[in-house]
Amino acid sequence: MAIQTFEELKIWQQGSIITEELYKVTNTDLFRRDFSLKDQVRRALISITSNIAEGFERNNNKEFRRFLLYAKGSAGEARSQLYHAYKFNYITELQYNEFKDKLLSLSKQISSLINYIDNFKTDK
Repeated sequence: MAIQTFEELKIWQQGSIITEELYKVTNTDLFRRDFSLKDQVRRALISITSNIAEGFERNNNKEFRRFLLYAKGSAGEARSQLYHAYKFNYITELQYNEFKDKLLSLSKQISSLINYIDNFKTDK
């Protein structure tokens, strides 16, 4: 059975879970006070699932692939911002490593879908 909505995509589901978890983390006292970094992290996180959704809804593999690349880039952006949050002591080393691993895993899954699209012969 083919996937009918972006909500069915495992990468969108995983991205949503990571976003929800990190939104809670960015609400802690120290992190919350750094408005710029907090907002930037949140924008990067939301961008991951938003780009997956937008690309899927375009009903075109070339467009979907392009938006998956944006989503993958946003996952990298979020990892970079979390590194700084760790260095500023807004999150613990354990939190940083857990979220870094989750975002790296998501990036790899997005890359796998991009590779699948690249090897798919006909356009959606």
